Amino acid sequence: MRTRIACLGDSLTRAQFSVDYLDLLQRRHPPGAVHLARFGANGDFAYNLFRHLDAVVADPPEVITVLIGTNDARASLAGYPIERTMTRKQLPQRPSAGWFQQCLGGLVERLRTQTDATIGLLSLPILGQQLDGAAAQASQTYSRLIAEVATTGGATYLPLHERQIEELRHADPPPIPYRELTPAAGLGVLVRHAVLRHSLDTISRRRGLVLTTDHIHQNSRGAALVAEVIDTCLLNQSA
Repeated sequence: MRTRIACLGDSLTRAQFSVDYLDLLQRRHPPGAVHLARFGANGDFAYNLFRHLDAVVADPPEVITVLIGTNDARASLAGYPIERTMTRKQLPQRPSAGWFQQCLGGLVERLRTQTDATIGLLSLPILGQQLDGAAAQASQTYSRLIAEVATTGGATYLPLHERQIEELRHADPPPIPYRELTPAAGLGVLVRHAVLRHSLDTISRRRGLVLTTDHIHQNSRGAALVAEVIDTCLLNQSA
């Protein structure tokens, strides 16, 4: 029996700048066992995803995964271009932890009431790789908010953040400071990957990064952890 899965999120799910965790999740199952549908848009906040659920509820799958909040967490950091982002993503108010939790809660409520799907909320990948840095702490804070929404909203909490912390501690990575991703830097990664044919893992390795290509988007090691957590903590439990 084939399981239909909708994966909702932002650029990590769209996989233009990240290694594709949907592909890695597909490979963990026999051919034809799962059918994955991708719903990811670059730069989305929880607010944007909440407003674009019609396609998901119109043809609901058996399982829905949600990986959102990285941009909400980034917006809490110094140096993030708040005003420009609010215009580009048409945000009606400044991003905040409370608004993120409100939007995510509304998203879960709609999926729960308008579908019969099993819903899994992933905590966030670590921002950067300094566990005591402001970026990593922001991703931890927002992951705790996700856990609260899952508990109160009747969804399954998928501990990606905790799994990545474990991986980073084991790797003992160099303390490379977090840098906010600029449009030029993002374009540079895309050119090196799509035009010059450098793998995302090569880009990551040259920068000394363990789980990401740019402190945000996932390399193969980071994306494999996303697939692992979805599979072991949600799909295997739902089988």
